[in-house]
Amino acid sequence: MQRITKEDTDIAESEVEEYQYRHYRNLRKGYVKVKLSDITFKCPFCSGKRKGDYIYKELIEHAKGVISHTNTLKQKAKHSALIKYLENYYEEKDSQPAERTKQHSSCDNDRELFVWPWMGIVANIAVQKKDGRYVGESGTKLKEYLINKGFNPLRVHPLWNYLGHSGFAIVEFNKCMSGFSNAMMFEKDFEATHHGKKDWYAKIKYPGKELYGWVARDDDYNSRGIFGDYLRKGTDLKSLFDVQTEEERITSTLLSNLTNEIEVKNQHCKEIKRKCNETSISLDNVMKEKDKMNRNFNEEIRRMQQEARDRIENIYHDHEKIKLRLESECRELELLGQELEEREAQNESERKRILDEKRKNERATMEQKKADANVLKLAEDQKRQKEQLHKRIIELEKKLDAKQALELEIERMRGAVQVMKHMKEYGDPDAQKKMEGIERDLKEKEEELDILEELNQMLIVKERKSNDELQEARKELINGLKDMSNRAFIGVKRMGELDSKPFQNASRRRYSSEEADCKAVEMCSLWEKYLTDPFWHPFKVITVEGSHKGVINEEDEKLKDLKNNYGDEVYQSVVTALKELHEYNPSGRYVIPELWNFKEGRKATSKEGVAFILKQWRLRKRKKN
Repeated sequence: MQRITKEDTDIAESEVEEYQYRHYRNLRKGYVKVKLSDITFKCPFCSGKRKGDYIYKELIEHAKGVISHTNTLKQKAKHSALIKYLENYYEEKDSQPAERTKQHSSCDNDRELFVWPWMGIVANIAVQKKDGRYVGESGTKLKEYLINKGFNPLRVHPLWNYLGHSGFAIVEFNKCMSGFSNAMMFEKDFEATHHGKKDWYAKIKYPGKELYGWVARDDDYNSRGIFGDYLRKGTDLKSLFDVQTEEERITSTLLSNLTNEIEVKNQHCKEIKRKCNETSISLDNVMKEKDKMNRNFNEEIRRMQQEARDRIENIYHDHEKIKLRLESECRELELLGQELEEREAQNESERKRILDEKRKNERATMEQKKADANVLKLAEDQKRQKEQLHKRIIELEKKLDAKQALELEIERMRGAVQVMKHMKEYGDPDAQKKMEGIERDLKEKEEELDILEELNQMLIVKERKSNDELQEARKELINGLKDMSNRAFIGVKRMGELDSKPFQNASRRRYSSEEADCKAVEMCSLWEKYLTDPFWHPFKVITVEGSHKGVINEEDEKLKDLKNNYGDEVYQSVVTALKELHEYNPSGRYVIPELWNFKEGRKATSKEGVAFILKQWRLRKRKKN
């Protein structure tokens, strides 16, 4: 069974290209041996799997077979690097020499190994011995010299050893292709003046005073000189083809990332556009609602202004009347003043006046007592009138029943008369006598019916009058009890008015203590406005036992949002106010006062209101005594 090692573990697809390039670079630098002789090769990645050697063509076929049959991405990447290396640096021995020469000549420039990042070597820099060490010009002056010649170096590093300045310097260029072009121009400029690399090594013993320069390649990288040691520290060997391939890979990756990012941005832009459209539609709706509210507000303002003008005009007329009356009273007071001045000297008259005032006070006290008695009498009269009204209603119902029975009797007798008329035509004398008797009874019943009809109309008129008096008395009860505390059992309740306590409790749960009261007032005012809005009708009609009945529509959007956001307590408060408005004032949709039994939570009767007033009057009378 094959043993699985750490090297055999697979890699991600995004790492395949980098993994392939790493093995290709190791093959190119000679870290991994492939060639055994001029015609024999070996597979460095399958050494333990097959004994024997390969020729060029067999090794190529072996690598392709592994790529097509293996499932691991690592093995595919390794053998792809092997095929690329063999195709770039070796050819099949039995191929034609002419083809090899042509291929090598077309690929020499691309396959030549350079030190990367691109480096140039400057030799024969003038030095002089000072204090036992060699010194020379700084790299800054040499850099300025090269910049002036148009080579655009990044940095210039003079090379030093234990003796001092070595006379060599490394010129560093940009890593991009423009840096490579500058490096080649740098080399060709020195070669044009016969101060290139070959010239340096040819004249190394007698170089003269001129500078020599060339682009660093693989032989310089692998040399044992001072610049070879420097180059091997932070650089690598790459061909122009490798650099171009790497740049294309980086560019492709960057382009793919940018494409993905652009796609994400486009999706984001579409989402923003969608939200903008939704916001625009919502804003249009809000503006329409605002215009509608402004129109309603302006109409309401005009109405209120007209009412204010009418009220001011009425006040002005009343003021004029009061002014005239005051002027008349002032004149009367002036006359009285004159009379008092004339009587100032008469003490007897003054004493009489004091006695008169005393008597007036006594009369006023008596009047107050009479007024108290009248209140009691009014309450008793109200109670008695109500009882009389009930008696009249019962009497009216009895009269109505008697009237209906009499009408039925009359109809029966009329039918009998018609029958007798038919019998008379046949000459029956007995039938004629019976018919005359029935006609007399019918006439008497009709007269009795007319009397009952007149009596019925009188009772209806009296009932309406009593009912009006009862309603007026109820209104007076309501007006008299308006200012009384709700802690009493009987009082006045404003039907359709919102209870602010649930709103305060909900605001304390949702907001801080500083904001709670303000938010509760705002929310309560908003829902009071909704309650008086005639265009909002959160009711539905259902049929109960054959009759139609209006109930709260629990699916109304405003009520559902209120319940979800603020809870059942606030929801029940709004629903209660809606029900009261629907019951007591469905057309006006404004708050009205009603006599209320707070103990039992229902509408109070007039009898209960009168009894409550009598009780309060007796308590106050007892306290005075």
